[in-house]
Amino acid sequence: MDGKRQYCPRSSPEDDTPPIPVCQNFMVPKKEISMFPDMGKWKRSQAYADYMGFILTLNEGVKGKKLTCEYKVSETIEKLLVLLGTLDRWIDETPPEDQPSRFGNKAYRTWYAKLDQEAEGLVAAVIPEDKAAAAPEIAVYLKEAVGNSTRIDYGTGHEAAFAIFLCCLCKIGALRVDDQLAIIFKVFDRYLVVMRKLQKTYRMEPAGSQGVWGLDDFQFLPFIWGSSQFVDHPTLEPKHFVDEKVVNENHHDYMFLECIKFINEMKTGPFAEHSNQLWNISAVPTWSKVNQGLIRMYKAECLEKFPVIQHFKFGSLISIQPVKP
Repeated sequence: MDGKRQYCPRSSPEDDTPPIPVCQNFMVPKKEISMFPDMGKWKRSQAYADYMGFILTLNEGVKGKKLTCEYKVSETIEKLLVLLGTLDRWIDETPPEDQPSRFGNKAYRTWYAKLDQEAEGLVAAVIPEDKAAAAPEIAVYLKEAVGNSTRIDYGTGHEAAFAIFLCCLCKIGALRVDDQLAIIFKVFDRYLVVMRKLQKTYRMEPAGSQGVWGLDDFQFLPFIWGSSQFVDHPTLEPKHFVDEKVVNENHHDYMFLECIKFINEMKTGPFAEHSNQLWNISAVPTWSKVNQGLIRMYKAECLEKFPVIQHFKFGSLISIQPVKP
């Protein structure tokens, strides 16, 4: 295919380009980063450029906006919420098993097997009929986005797979420029609710956790986009998010505070001890500095780490080919 392959969220609607034509040859994504030296191939790839472009464009789109602000909710967004509602319902239908081990409840594997079986159908129900051939390729990212069924763990690589899943929907034209806010405030926010329910219900382990030195056991992106929401806020500064009263009063409006609330519910003891990195961030003077710092940290701690990227899969939509000059 000639020309640049674009995804939907861009800084301005006039930048929007037509989605990928129907003649696109879709393929089932596969791993391409098998050794540490392959990391250079990843950083030079169209996939890396597209993924970072997607993350940063959405970061710009939510700047200064509350979760409760008004925005368009398209048919595709509604369909994605139905899909996530289905995953949520399956958790209710798959209660945890009685087992001696406290962590990694084996019922998760039963839940995951259902998704493994149904993923293509779930994706086909979201995308336009004329793009049905893309379902097998895009479904791989949905299956990668909910954790690992062997290890019963979840981490930032799984979270990234969900962002890639959304990026793919943009590339085929199922999601568009004016879906930007709904992508984060409706779909990604609902995804986080389902992931937290999975983590709690099946006592999932954090994948590749850095323990107290990591930003969070499970997520990263909502801290980036959530800090962007706070940019130029008239009263709430970074120092305020460690105040439980502020969190409880404002978490409905801000994704960052939703994350802090979940941490407070799941962990005991002083915040500075169980979430040292976040405690350090609360000392940064402005939200724009927090936002920029988190983007740098995300690249260094997630996107440039071989143990995370070795699990990424590449196909026709998220391509390992080098960026075209």
